[in-house]
Amino acid sequence: MRYRKILVALDRSSQSEIVFEQALEVAKKEEAALMLFHCLPFETQGVGSYADMFGRELINYAAEMQKVLDDESKQARQYLADYCQKATEQGVPSEWDLKIGDATSRIRELATAWDADLIVVGRRGHRGLAEIVLGSVSSYVVHHAPCSVLVVQGISPIIEQTVEAATQV
Repeated sequence: MRYRKILVALDRSSQSEIVFEQALEVAKKEEAALMLFHCLPFETQGVGSYADMFGRELINYAAEMQKVLDDESKQARQYLADYCQKATEQGVPSEWDLKIGDATSRIRELATAWDADLIVVGRRGHRGLAEIVLGSVSSYVVHHAPCSVLVVQGISPIIEQTVEAATQV
């Protein structure tokens, strides 16, 4: 089986570079196209219906949330465009998409709508209680995807925090 359309789920963590590089390598070998995807974890729909009940505080909160969402959206668009350019420079056709909401269902929906042959997603290595509390996007995608899934093992959360702390010094 050849992969023609590869959906790459990127979360803007330090793991994303590893996930992108793996997806790019597969895309080159398979002569496939990439769909780079990021999901903003904000749910702002329906805020307006509560404004009548809670008054000005909620309206101010909603305006502040919209500003945060706009800022995050702008940064995510640039982030995806940069990765898209990297892929294009290496001869891999690519495009990107950005959604708001729950990453797990959005990845599955996009894979279905775009008719992806493969989803590439990272795994941070959470186990036990951390995985229960934080959830596991990769686990959900493996169990609910409409196509094959490549899970890229990233750096463990403890090592990642150590590396990030060291780079900030």
